Amino acid sequence: MKPLQGITILEFSTMITAALASMILAEQGARVIKVEACDTGDPMRYVGTRKGDISSLFAGCNRGKESIKLDLKSEAGQKVILELAPEIDVVIHNFRPGTMETLGLGYNSLGALNPKLIYMAISGFGTEGPLRRAPAYDPIIQAHSGMAATQGSDASPAFIRSLLCDKITGYTACQAVTSALFARERSGVGQFIDLSMLDSGLFFMFPDGFQNHALLDDDVIHGGLLIDILYDLTPTKDGGITVAAANQEMQERMLSAIGLLHLLHDDRFNSMKKLVENLHIFRELVSEKCMEFTSDELLTLLREVEVPCAKCLTRDEVLAQEQLEANGSIGIVDHPHLGRMRIVKAPPRFGGKRLSPSRPAPSHGEHTESVLRSFGLEPNRVEALKEDGVLG
Repeated sequence: MKPLQGITILEFSTMITAALASMILAEQGARVIKVEACDTGDPMRYVGTRKGDISSLFAGCNRGKESIKLDLKSEAGQKVILELAPEIDVVIHNFRPGTMETLGLGYNSLGALNPKLIYMAISGFGTEGPLRRAPAYDPIIQAHSGMAATQGSDASPAFIRSLLCDKITGYTACQAVTSALFARERSGVGQFIDLSMLDSGLFFMFPDGFQNHALLDDDVIHGGLLIDILYDLTPTKDGGITVAAANQEMQERMLSAIGLLHLLHDDRFNSMKKLVENLHIFRELVSEKCMEFTSDELLTLLREVEVPCAKCLTRDEVLAQEQLEANGSIGIVDHPHLGRMRIVKAPPRFGGKRLSPSRPAPSHGEHTESVLRSFGLEPNRVEALKEDGVLG
């Protein structure tokens, strides 16, 4: 039995944040019903490599769900949601603040029908302040959260080429929803959860990215950022590797392996504090020595003395790793519309076992009739709603 079996979630969303959150919850056993507009549905369906109305991006964020087409702008469509609400455990959406309230589907409306409801509202910037209604996508939040400045610098920001803030927000939403479900087990009462991408991104970045902005007294001694110490490519004869000798003992083993142990007797580097203060000079000396080795030679030397190091793998090399095979991380599934498809299985092992992959990502509106009938809507009413254009 999966841990969230018996929990039912209504998802109203486009793109990544809410979709990823509810997909993770679906992998853990929740029933997730994705409510999509009747016209094109979630635009993520059509981004990048795809077959028909399912892209690989959409499939990766929406497996395990049922999809219904419903016109939320119509009174009849809103009435359908109000009828479903008493049987729902969680609502999750990523619409701008005020949108669901305008539709009559905000927390006050649905919570009045179901006091046990967990209502997760994801927004770009929050429900108050000058940016509350501003549109937000991942690069916008990377810019506002300091992620771009940390990845590059204040003077020359750089973006992480991944939907990082979207995904961080999705993971944060998951954790908050499961916490709220746990609280409900004890209190019997649901609650409203307000979550912004900006807060999620900043919370994620702050411990390491804002080290020099946390301590505020005048006698603070500023040092090098951990991210500036660890994240660098060590050049070799034929390219480069990454080395993470993160403490003095590891530094000693690394220097001994490459023939530079004498540097630890140099007054500039004979303590971790001094080494960090003179890191630029130290790195130049180490880099010059490492250029005498090929990448494979250097990896062999460092691994023999248990210094963390790695070649930066290509995507094909990532998927071919023996470690992933040993972990059972990758699966090949047969999607009814996409054909053979590679997936990454849900990371947590419950009771030492991986959860089996959930149902494939749905086609647009694939489950409209079956879902509504499972909630007790009569077949003739479902047909009438379809004829009126309320259902797709």
